[in-house]
Amino acid sequence: MTRSTDGVRRRARRPAVGAFLGVALALAVTGFGSGSVAGASSGRNDAVDRLAGRYAHYDVVAYEGDAMKTLIISYGFTDLDEVDGGLVAHDTFCFSEHRSDQPIKVQMTDAATQAIRPVPVKVKVAVEQGRARVRRPETPTGIGVRLRNPAKDPLPTDPNDPRIADDDRDGKPGVTASVFISPELKGDIYLARREIFAYDADEQRDGSLTGVVKDRSEQLVVGASNPIFLTQAQWTQHPDLSKSPIILRPVKRSWDCDRLRAERPALFPPTPEVDW
Repeated sequence: MTRSTDGVRRRARRPAVGAFLGVALALAVTGFGSGSVAGASSGRNDAVDRLAGRYAHYDVVAYEGDAMKTLIISYGFTDLDEVDGGLVAHDTFCFSEHRSDQPIKVQMTDAATQAIRPVPVKVKVAVEQGRARVRRPETPTGIGVRLRNPAKDPLPTDPNDPRIADDDRDGKPGVTASVFISPELKGDIYLARREIFAYDADEQRDGSLTGVVKDRSEQLVVGASNPIFLTQAQWTQHPDLSKSPIILRPVKRSWDCDRLRAERPALFPPTPEVDW
């Protein structure tokens, strides 16, 4: 492996990989191929070494409910840190976007998006035909709520429940999302959420990782500035995971949210629209 003068890890020459995202989503890692155990172990160690670093993070989750289809597009960073011969993923978020098939605009503030703080987790690294796959497992995480057992505790429905937390620090319960339908019909909703996501991402020739997100998140509306928004519609992820892609692009460790926002057009595809 080589390192450029800007401090970002670069790839040493290695076997060519397959086509970009479409093929990557269809592949399934079934093992380490036909090589010896020693060769497989060496390949994995090499992969861990070259994959360690900071990545600009882009993911889309496609949801559908009874009355609306929606996309949540999230931006942030994934740090893959080498620990005890493996990789630990530390995901942080900076800002987000929303798209739907209805004339409704929903937006979470940057503070609310940054309140998503999944716990660091060891990822599974497998190698096949010279290419690595990273599998991040679920880490259920409360947002706008303090859960003793984030995986199993039910979300509170009472805005006065002492477990509700003002994680975006705007003086309102939970985290706030703004809803705009018309100048006459707009307001804020206050949410308690359980973020439950995982992803599989395959190594690409340019050093990026691409794959899909699997999401089972839950949320409850615990308050609203306008009673008309006090609904409990639940969304489920669209079954076609190609509509929920993730892209991780290697960047310097010094990058922050402001730099990511400025570089977003060069790093990632245009913001997608609901197309189903």
